[in-house]
Amino acid sequence: MIFMKGVILAGGLGTRLRPLTEVTNKHLLPVFDQPMIVHPLNTLKQIGITDICIVTGGEYMADFMRFLGSGAKFGVRLTYKIQDGPLGIAHALLQAEDFFGKEKVVAILGDNIFEKVEVPKEAFEDEYAYVFLKKVSHPERFGVAVFDDKGNIVEIEEKPKIPKSNFVVTGLYIYPNDVFDFIKTLKPSQRGELEITDVNNWYLKQGRLKAIKLEGYWSDAGTFSSWLKANILRASLVNPQILNHVNLKELIEDLF
Repeated sequence: MIFMKGVILAGGLGTRLRPLTEVTNKHLLPVFDQPMIVHPLNTLKQIGITDICIVTGGEYMADFMRFLGSGAKFGVRLTYKIQDGPLGIAHALLQAEDFFGKEKVVAILGDNIFEKVEVPKEAFEDEYAYVFLKKVSHPERFGVAVFDDKGNIVEIEEKPKIPKSNFVVTGLYIYPNDVFDFIKTLKPSQRGELEITDVNNWYLKQGRLKAIKLEGYWSDAGTFSSWLKANILRASLVNPQILNHVNLKELIEDLF
C-alpha cells in the first residue's frame, strides 16, 4: 500500500465573498451540509490520503483548529501551517514543504467541491505532475487547457479573455517533490502572487505533466455564483428530493 500525504490550501482573503468573509474564513462557510473545508478533506480521504496538512492565514488558525481539532473525528490526522499573507497558491503550497519531506505532493484547494476523483496508482509513484480537468461553460475565470490537433495539452493559459477550450484546470494537483525547488525560483505575477499555473506550465515544458479529465460534478466556491452552484450540486447528491421541483441541469446552465 502506498502511503501518501496531502495538503489543503485554505489561505487568501476571500474578497469576492465579502461581506461573508468579514465574519469568518471562506473555507469555513457552509456548502450545503458541511463547512466548505470538509469537502476537500473528504476528497483526499476518497483517494486514500488521511495524513493531511491545512495551510491558512494565522488570523484564522484558531477557527480551523476549533472545528477540525486533531482530525480524529473525521478519520484523519491533521497538521497546521500558517501562510503569512495572500501571496498565491504556489506560495501556500511552499509552506507545506517540511510536511512532505521527500514524498510526492498531493494538493487541493480548500474551496473546490468534487463529486468523485479517480487517480491512477502510478500518479503516486512516478515523476510526473498531474492536473485534473473539467469542461465548463465559462472557462475564462480559470486556468484553461490548450490542446493540439491530437488532443494533447500544450499550454495552460491563466484566465484568458478568449479561451481556446472549455477545459479548465481544477484545484487538485499531484506533483513530484521537486515542485518546492521550482516554486522557490518563481517571481510574483502582476497580481503579486506566486501562480500555480506557472508551476503547471513548467512541468508541461519538461514533458512531465499529465492531464486527467474528470467525471461527475465539480465547482469552486470562490464567488457568490460559484458558491451557490456548489451548494446546489452538493444538495443534489446528498438529498435529491430537495430539488425535485426544478430541472437541475437547466438551472445550472441558466445560472452559470
